[in-house]
Amino acid sequence: MTTPTVTPQFVKPKALNCPNCGAPVELRGFAHTLNVVCPNCHSILDASTPEFTILQTFQRKERIEPQIPLGTRGKFNGQPYQVIGFQVREVDSEGSSYSWDEYLLFNPYYGFRYLTEYEGHWNFVRVLSALPVELNTMGKPAVEFQGRRYRHFDSLSARTNYILGEFPWQVRVGDVVQDRDFVSPPYMLSAEATPGEITWSLGEYTSGKQIWAAFQLPGSPPAYYGVFPNQPSPYEGKPAAFWSAWLWLNVALLAIALFFTMSSADREVFQNTYLFTQGAKTEAAFVTPDFELTGRPSNVEISIRTDLNNNWAYFNFALINEDTGQDFDFGREVSYYRDSDGAEGKPNDSVIVPRVPSGRYYLRVEPEMEPRILQSMSYSLTIRRDVPSNAFFWIAGVLLLIPPVFITFRASAFESARWRESDYAPAVKSGSGGGGDDD
Repeated sequence: MTTPTVTPQFVKPKALNCPNCGAPVELRGFAHTLNVVCPNCHSILDASTPEFTILQTFQRKERIEPQIPLGTRGKFNGQPYQVIGFQVREVDSEGSSYSWDEYLLFNPYYGFRYLTEYEGHWNFVRVLSALPVELNTMGKPAVEFQGRRYRHFDSLSARTNYILGEFPWQVRVGDVVQDRDFVSPPYMLSAEATPGEITWSLGEYTSGKQIWAAFQLPGSPPAYYGVFPNQPSPYEGKPAAFWSAWLWLNVALLAIALFFTMSSADREVFQNTYLFTQGAKTEAAFVTPDFELTGRPSNVEISIRTDLNNNWAYFNFALINEDTGQDFDFGREVSYYRDSDGAEGKPNDSVIVPRVPSGRYYLRVEPEMEPRILQSMSYSLTIRRDVPSNAFFWIAGVLLLIPPVFITFRASAFESARWRESDYAPAVKSGSGGGGDDD
């Protein structure tokens, strides 16, 4: 025999009249309701007796309209719930007050749930029947619940300053609870302590879009501000993934660099030593004997080694193709000075000319030195063909660092913003952003 599936349905609410203003008052929580607020005069009524009695009258001048109207129905995890209660809670911190909204949801088959909202950040909350385990830790206190570790965020006194609808407990404007929050995004554990009782609840961070979709509310949800204590980081897991990718890309880059190094000919095609004397009557400029550059178009390195001492020298070079006349002009300066403070400069240098076609070449050389110092300089020129150059790979390695460093910085900044309003802020709390204490 097949058991028919029963779809939960909401029962028609019970209606009574307010003893203060005579307005009709609906009870959606039925026997669960202990307090109800008159929608007309906002008096708090005792609903535990057959006839309402007034527990507290409305003293505020302004009235607050909930973003989700009382009586609105929506679905969470496939289960239907109806909004039956609304309250505004407030905390004082560092001389400033922060308030947030709480919505009481009810389903006669599944019981009560809560929605909390602070500056566009929402949490779907349920009261726990099992208690978290307090952990002995160094630094921030922590608790464990169902195998998940939660770190202490803050401890504050929360005060109720506005209520609407009905509640399954005795609630008054001015009620105060001691609240401790523990976070493990996207979850938050909260302990609310009143004289003789501690209630633990578990909140799960929920986007405004999900709330609006669940209740089929018109328009768009308000934008959120700041970072909420249990808001999931958009960078969660990304730094590790980026650094892992960086490591493997560098392994690949190193392999490519080794391949190019091993496949380079690195062949010496010319070498000679010369003497230059400043102010000599002979022409300083000269050309070297011809030399052959063979193979595919590749680089040519010209190395200069001098015996400079407390002087500088500048070399004008032109690498000239003997057959086509194509030339590559460049220059290099070397210097070396030494005194009691140590040495400065370098007497040797080199330059690489990229992608030089094959052919017969000669090098035109024109050296010069400090004209006021009569000094000779011995120097040697070495020309090599197809030398390995790792400059590109060093540049690539530095550029590959940018994404992981950037994402790590952003992730760290997000976490810093999360804890800035906690009891463990590294500096004085700012007057804005997350100070929210939520259920």
